[in-house]
Amino acid sequence: MSKELYKTLCNTDDSIPVFIRDWWLDAVCGKDWDVLLLEKNGKILAAMPLYIPCKGVISMPDYTQTMGIWFAKEAADMKYSSVLEHRQSLCRQLIEKLGNYHYYLQNFDVEFTDWLPFYWAGFSQTTRYTYKLNNISDLNTLLLNMSQQTRRNIRNAEEESIEVKRGISIKDFLKVQALTFERQDKKNIQSSRTLTKVIKTARKSGQGELFGGYDREGNLHAVAFVVWQKSSAYYIAGGGDPEFRSSGAHSLVLWEAIKYVSQYTDVFDFEGSMIQGVERFFREFGAIQTPYFKITKGYLGFRDRVLIKIKRKMKL
Repeated sequence: MSKELYKTLCNTDDSIPVFIRDWWLDAVCGKDWDVLLLEKNGKILAAMPLYIPCKGVISMPDYTQTMGIWFAKEAADMKYSSVLEHRQSLCRQLIEKLGNYHYYLQNFDVEFTDWLPFYWAGFSQTTRYTYKLNNISDLNTLLLNMSQQTRRNIRNAEEESIEVKRGISIKDFLKVQALTFERQDKKNIQSSRTLTKVIKTARKSGQGELFGGYDREGNLHAVAFVVWQKSSAYYIAGGGDPEFRSSGAHSLVLWEAIKYVSQYTDVFDFEGSMIQGVERFFREFGAIQTPYFKITKGYLGFRDRVLIKIKRKMKL
């Protein structure tokens, strides 16, 4: 019943972040998600979607930056102290509803700034960072705020006649993404099957697209998958072919993606990274470092890890 009510809410309220909308959760979690709701007089005051990969465990699904709690908008004339008290009360109620889960891990949206109720309840918090561009319709200011290196990369790609196309095939996208992990000598632990489902669903809903940068010979240099809604656009996944790394195509592909989504939103979120080289690449676009909370409690046991690993292999 809660999921049906929540799906109705998602269809009627555009303030719900994309990562906790029902269509996104269906794509990344399958059937392994639920939602806690708080209602009063038939109105939903707060919602907390949960990814439950195995019994007693709440975690984060693949390709999902944040989840956490959504709050219904309070009255415009409500005092700040009253809003804080109201939301803390809702948090306490949702924490009580969590019940017997022995492990909890969720990244909270950047708009969630008060984790005190979780602290009081024995949870822990780690600060993580994303990078965001604001006022993306002001292209001249965006260019001025970029580092010289990023502007140089974009200019080099344009001089080499790199053409950025929308709507490239999922197969070509995944191929170039895989080459990126090979260059870094890392294994992509996130499911390509899940990513494929997210791409198809986002395209169907008109909220996502694949971008690719091609040279004159038809070689695909770099790719990006971006989703959007009114509040923000997000860079979900991408990469570049190591053979053409010096072309600057990755920067150009992202630049063209930013320009494209500016018709739908005024914010572009690079989704951040705690990896030093990736962090620098995003920062040099002139994006603003923005903190968000990773909130945890409990212990992920050996049996849980095995079950999650098996599920992940099945998805891969």
